[in-house]
Amino acid sequence: MAEPGDKVSENKPGKFYVDCNCIDCNLCRDLAPSNFTRADGPGYSYVYKQPENSVEIVESEDAMFNCPVDAIGNDG
Repeated sequence: MAEPGDKVSENKPGKFYVDCNCIDCNLCRDLAPSNFTRADGPGYSYVYKQPENSVEIVESEDAMFNCPVDAIGNDG
């Protein structure tokens, strides 16, 4: 389970976030490209835009539930 205290600093404030356990597998960027992107230097994903509609919410939840290291969280 993602830890709110371990959020990466690049996350856009809001409900969804990525924590420091991200292994840069690309899954969230594939499943929810409108909301997740990559921090190239450190090599991990983060939420660059919080979901704004039902499709983006479902895609972000899908990314969260399928994250292999449980690095995606939802504070909502």
